[in-house]
Amino acid sequence: MYPLARKFERYISIFLKFIDIMDTYLGMEVGMGAGIPGLRGAEHIGFTVPDIEQAHSFFVDVIGCEFVYKLGPWKKEDNWFQEHLNIDPRSVLKELRFYRCNFGPNFEVFEFEAPFQHTIPPLNSDVGGHHIAFYVDDMDAAVGYLKEKGVRILGEPTSSSGASEGQRWVYFLSPWGMQFELVSFPHGKAYEALSPVKLWHPANPAV
Repeated sequence: MYPLARKFERYISIFLKFIDIMDTYLGMEVGMGAGIPGLRGAEHIGFTVPDIEQAHSFFVDVIGCEFVYKLGPWKKEDNWFQEHLNIDPRSVLKELRFYRCNFGPNFEVFEFEAPFQHTIPPLNSDVGGHHIAFYVDDMDAAVGYLKEKGVRILGEPTSSSGASEGQRWVYFLSPWGMQFELVSFPHGKAYEALSPVKLWHPANPAV
């Protein structure tokens, strides 16, 4: 083999190894090759409320979400609900409604009638405990607005420390006791200075 051909072959071999290494590295960095194929992100959050009209008023008139559409009622005589939703087969889905709240996952809100239904929302310390946090530009203005609307605020806004330094947050409750939160960090959080991955931010949805 001619010297030039051997040199070219060597370069091709090095280039292919480089491509293989970079493919592995990039896959580790952005999660390619792992997890659900085609995953884009959270599309909606679903939860059940005791009174769909009360929830509608809260989300539209207080929070400022937009109502999009509704479905139901549904009742199944077979085991469809148990098989597909993991609930009692004799449950009745009275109605569900979809809402959009600016930038973030959509809300799918259910009202059910069901045997042995739990009617008290879980605490954060319970298994299945949860809350939904809304990002706001001005914490004090948002808290003042909720107070004017008669919303129960849990204490005063707290300033975070450690990796979350730069953030302020406060919890509040819906009329049926579901936990929500306001968060604000207009100048970012401390972790951003060193972390190669940034948490998704509704104020910068494309980043």
